[in-house]
Amino acid sequence: MLKNKVIVVSGVGPGLGIKLAMATARAGARGVVMVARNAGRLAEAKSRVDACGTDCQPLAVPADITSESDCAALVECAVAKFGRIDGLVNSAYNPGNVMKSIAETELADWRPVLETNLFGTMTLTQAVVPQMKKQKDGAIVMISSMVTRKPLLGQAGYAISKGALGVAAKYLAHELGPLGIRVNTVAMGWMWGAPVEGYMKHVEATHGVTVDAQVAAVASNIPLGRIPTDDECAQAALFMVSDHARAITGAWLDANGGEFMAQ
Repeated sequence: MLKNKVIVVSGVGPGLGIKLAMATARAGARGVVMVARNAGRLAEAKSRVDACGTDCQPLAVPADITSESDCAALVECAVAKFGRIDGLVNSAYNPGNVMKSIAETELADWRPVLETNLFGTMTLTQAVVPQMKKQKDGAIVMISSMVTRKPLLGQAGYAISKGALGVAAKYLAHELGPLGIRVNTVAMGWMWGAPVEGYMKHVEATHGVTVDAQVAAVASNIPLGRIPTDDECAQAALFMVSDHARAITGAWLDANGGEFMAQ
């Protein structure tokens, strides 16, 4: 699906980010540029991509996406190694830690979330766009969330940051379309992987509700009858940067097993 392409993936960590990097390699990409602040996570990610047994070359670049200089440096590094950037998957995020209603929230607590999810993502996007303009070709995907349209208590700051990013994606699609650059959004719901499993084990330990019971409760609201895996959600995102989606820009794709269906 990504034969010979060079894809940048931000937010490479224990969840969707590493699955995006591995799926990129398995899809035939020539190179995957993995971005994260944590050098240890990047080293682990590089090992896991190498273990996929493909010809894809992983390039690990420690960077803070809220830093313009870091983003410029990572683009320079990627182009120096591969000569081009075909796709950018903006997966880096800050979930926030405020489990309060909006009326009770200190708005200052939202600032770090917006700084990463909106401004950081846009900083990296702006750094990549000039290279795509030179190529007259490229695809950008914003990773969003179901909670932007199906509210979940305590997720307001995160949802607002992702909602704003979704609007930015539509404007970018209009601006960059004539230059051959596509911009789309893929919104995830519950994803079975390390983060969700860890959360459910914490709930089991602190509240006595078994992981199996939690999974069953969540799955009961999903038409597919199960929680999609982060591997499956990664495939949905990578479809949008592939040539199979060349006719698609400005779109919002829900990858949540049908738990939320747009009208």
